[in-house]
Amino acid sequence: MSRVVIYTTAWCPYCIRAKSLLEKKGVAYEEIKVDGKPDLRAKMTEMAGRTSVPQIWIDEQHVGGCDDLYALERAGRLDPMLAADATQHLHDKKARK
Repeated sequence: MSRVVIYTTAWCPYCIRAKSLLEKKGVAYEEIKVDGKPDLRAKMTEMAGRTSVPQIWIDEQHVGGCDDLYALERAGRLDPMLAADATQHLHDKKARK
């Protein structure tokens, strides 16, 4: 499974919705709460080029926000992204044999 990182704030409905989709899919994620943490928020903004939350990364790829995550889901592209890391590890493991 891919590494998922999501930057959030406590009362953001879009953050709750994005986390809900990930949880429904059984995806573990690292949540970084930026409430009252201007340094973390600035880091998120620099990496994402956006100031809004949530901001979501799957492995090293910036997905965007909640609407972007749901758009990937509707297009059938989210599951392959989430599984890509596991597939890559299997491929790497076979290549080392």
